[in-house]
Amino acid sequence: MSKMSFLNPEFLWLFLLIPIAIIWFFWKRNQQSATLKMSSTAGFQNSESFWTKFKPALYVFRILALCSLIIALARPRTVDISNQTKTTKGIDIVMAIDVSGSMLAKDLKPNRMEALKRVAGDFVEERPNDRIGLVLYASEAYTKTPVTSDKAIILEAIKGIKYDNVLQDGTGIGMGLATAVNRLKDSKAKSRVIILLTDGVNNAGFIEPETAADIAKQYGIKVYTIGLGTNGMAESPYAYAPNGGFLFKMQKVEIDERLMKSIARKTDGTYFRATSNDKLAEIYNSINKLETTEIQELKFYDYDEKYRGFVLFAAFLLLLEVGLRNTVYRSFI
Repeated sequence: MSKMSFLNPEFLWLFLLIPIAIIWFFWKRNQQSATLKMSSTAGFQNSESFWTKFKPALYVFRILALCSLIIALARPRTVDISNQTKTTKGIDIVMAIDVSGSMLAKDLKPNRMEALKRVAGDFVEERPNDRIGLVLYASEAYTKTPVTSDKAIILEAIKGIKYDNVLQDGTGIGMGLATAVNRLKDSKAKSRVIILLTDGVNNAGFIEPETAADIAKQYGIKVYTIGLGTNGMAESPYAYAPNGGFLFKMQKVEIDERLMKSIARKTDGTYFRATSNDKLAEIYNSINKLETTEIQELKFYDYDEKYRGFVLFAAFLLLLEVGLRNTVYRSFI
């Protein structure tokens, strides 16, 4: 009954007439009953039969039939709603993430890389209708996950990001950006976006960042750039410890903001600076709002009319009443 609705609910107001009909029945019944005054009824036995006792049920049948007809007039029905969404303007997004050793700096908690992984995962989950890819870069770059609509694959890839010396240490911003552009240049999406994140300055790779930005502009790819790190000093790794871990010391945070702003401006994007976990989350939330996907939602309503059962029930009761009045209760008016 939770899905039951009425097409014409105004007919339910007719239920206010039911008490009036009941009162009329008792009044009419008293008018139809003949009276006989006797000095005593001691000599009469109570011989009231079953059919005599059953007679008031005829009026109950009529009341129930009236209630059923009122419900039928209100047109009860159940509805099954199915949704179908169609993305009319999809967005292809590639996240190009710096995985150099400096991403282990502890100015974000627990470090820059882990903070980024959490925020990037949330960003992916909030883009259910877009395709997303993942590019990792240090001195070189590679595609960890091509552009795909399978969010489970992207989320698993983000969880697996770590500093593991697969790439030679360094920061090749141009390499990361060029690899991301290569992943989007043949995309047929209405909008193509790169989110380029780094915590350093370009000091490796054979492709200049400005050249990669020119290529992105040529293909109409928008680049949002993010500089990750506090202003001033940060506890950063500088050498390996005897146990294979890292040794940390306070070092100056160096981000080529001029370059990052230039890349964003050239490609009609925006530059952001993330100096804390909260600020990083705010940046991804801002990008999420800036790059919206137009979605057309279609709803299909499947109605199942229920009034026929009430009509048949009312007809049965009325036929039963008429039948009894013209047979067993023929003398009753």
